[in-house]
Amino acid sequence: MDLAALIRNVPDFPKPGIQFKDITTLLKSGPALQQVVDGWKERYAGKNITAIVGADARGFIFGGALAYAMGLPFIPARKKGKLPAETIGEEFDLEYGADCIEMHVDALGAGDRVVLVDDLLATGGTMAAIATLVQRLGAEIADVAFVIELTTLNGRAKLAGLPVHSLTEFEVEE
Repeated sequence: MDLAALIRNVPDFPKPGIQFKDITTLLKSGPALQQVVDGWKERYAGKNITAIVGADARGFIFGGALAYAMGLPFIPARKKGKLPAETIGEEFDLEYGADCIEMHVDALGAGDRVVLVDDLLATGGTMAAIATLVQRLGAEIADVAFVIELTTLNGRAKLAGLPVHSLTEFEVEE
């Protein structure tokens, strides 16, 4: 199934000039969602994965489904102030300003081998911050998986040294 054909383009959202890639149209297709999850499950079978880390918020959809399908723990990486217990955080730059992503201090540890999941790779800032947190907790990153990659934004450069896997690619005007 052509996943790219199921992703809706929304012009000028959330602000003028942005061509937003909307995954809700892909999620409306049960077979497409199943294809994403089953494909990743097959990709990671036998690779000693111990947990799936999902990026707030749409990474929770795909990461949660993958963790369930593989019978693995799901670890949320959340925006600052959203987790209830002790956390570690990592700040990262946005187009205008900065943000912070957090994980529980006891979420992962030495010996964990994880896959990081999000819906979209754009500039790579969020996932680079999550990767730093995972490594600070002592875990190994087996793969960084995305449904969509916006190749012209060069997010892979921020993830240099990490294995990156994307299911669909789009070029966008900057």
